[in-house]
Amino acid sequence: MKSDLPDAGTGPRVENAPGLGDADADKTLLIVDDDRPFFTRLSRAMETRGFLVTCAQSVAEGLAAIAKEAPAFAVIDMRLGDGNGLDVISELKAKRPDARAIILTGYGNIVTAVTAVKLGAFDYLAKPADADEIYAALMATRHDKAELPENPMSADRVRWEHIQRIYELCGRNVSETARRLNMHRRTLQRILAKRAPR
Repeated sequence: MKSDLPDAGTGPRVENAPGLGDADADKTLLIVDDDRPFFTRLSRAMETRGFLVTCAQSVAEGLAAIAKEAPAFAVIDMRLGDGNGLDVISELKAKRPDARAIILTGYGNIVTAVTAVKLGAFDYLAKPADADEIYAALMATRHDKAELPENPMSADRVRWEHIQRIYELCGRNVSETARRLNMHRRTLQRILAKRAPR
């Protein structure tokens, strides 16, 4: 899944972020996402905001990065090829309780959001999210009230994103995807042939 992330941000830099106290001197950021174009653009955008970025493409790589040096900030995809991003959140909070970690996923739902927060996530954003939204979430304080997004994904779009994800995980095999989704093969083919709903 792709997101239109700006290559360079125009928002406030980390140095000017309020409410971080002495911790704002540490601008280490770990991005864990298996969508290479997405994390490349996000990494570049966050570097322009003053972060020192480390990227990982799997749970294993994320855990290894945390073992080497637990970052002050993290942006972690919920669904990764080798497991669940919540495992990375849990390990980060164990190593560094004051870290600010954001869970990023195309599968936003209340149950998962509550679980993420209980495990130590600071916030929860549904993809597609841009660098400004991610930056604002990382820099927010607990007292900030979450704003309703101007253009939230429709139910049809969320369903389409889920089908696309399973399709990719099944190696773009229509029959296997249909079986796993408990869907008729022809129905799935019609959905895959259509453009993404808004």
